[in-house]
Amino acid sequence: MRMRLMLLGGGNALGQALLRQGAEENVEFLAPVPPPQGWDPASLTVLLDEQRPDALVNLAYYHDWFQAEQIEAERLFVQERAIDRLAELCLHHEIVLLQPSSYKVFDGARATAYSEKDDIHPLSLRGQALWRFEQSVRAICPRHILLRFGWLLDESAEGRMGRLLRWAESGEPLCLADDRRGNPTPVDDAARVILAVLKQLDCNAPLWGTYHYGGIEATTSLAMGQATLAEARRHRPDIPQDFTPQAHAERPDAPEEPQHAVLACRKILNTFGIKPRAWRAALPAVVDRYYRHV
Repeated sequence: MRMRLMLLGGGNALGQALLRQGAEENVEFLAPVPPPQGWDPASLTVLLDEQRPDALVNLAYYHDWFQAEQIEAERLFVQERAIDRLAELCLHHEIVLLQPSSYKVFDGARATAYSEKDDIHPLSLRGQALWRFEQSVRAICPRHILLRFGWLLDESAEGRMGRLLRWAESGEPLCLADDRRGNPTPVDDAARVILAVLKQLDCNAPLWGTYHYGGIEATTSLAMGQATLAEARRHRPDIPQDFTPQAHAERPDAPEEPQHAVLACRKILNTFGIKPRAWRAALPAVVDRYYRHV
């Protein structure tokens, strides 16, 4: 790898997966430790004025954007200012910016898979913020990759999968929507995609723009929960019960969560040659890491 790579967010689950896979392929990342208050415009300015990498992967706010159950509007506002400044710095120092985003920018009203050309109608504060982040990066920093992921799954205790497993082990009634669809995407697979994109950008391929990626075999949240529970029982055979089907409209998060969140991944395949992988094949490793850390 000729480019000097910087990773913001090396301590979270996706950042750790990216560092692991990079080490296996002799791809090094500069992964600075964030300041106590987190990355903000001032600390980002100092960092990039000093380091000036060739490409930057921004996973600094990964947990808030992809795993946290709730996030305050004020926190998103602070992050928006940081993203604006980060894009300005990347433009000024001629740094390639790889910025993650999410299926949450869509409203889930259509049953067919969303492409990069489809209209944006975010339902939640988080989705609206992610859309503003995307617009800022596009407007300020021409040399960018915006990578929208499906349902990201990681081993963090407070993440999507961790909450589900704690819920299952509590013995409380378990309900998941059987008419809500998306692309489960384990972080190991997401890291593989980020690394593959960086390798091609290292060859001076000007492939800037927005791309979708999600694990192959779109499924319901109920089926994903059942598959996760089956893996969890290898570690905790005494998990008491299975999930009960429930309509999306009856779920408490229905006003904020897109019912149909399947992403079409044809563009990333045609542009980068990145083929989607089966999420079920990577699920055991994520569940195993979860139980090793709890």
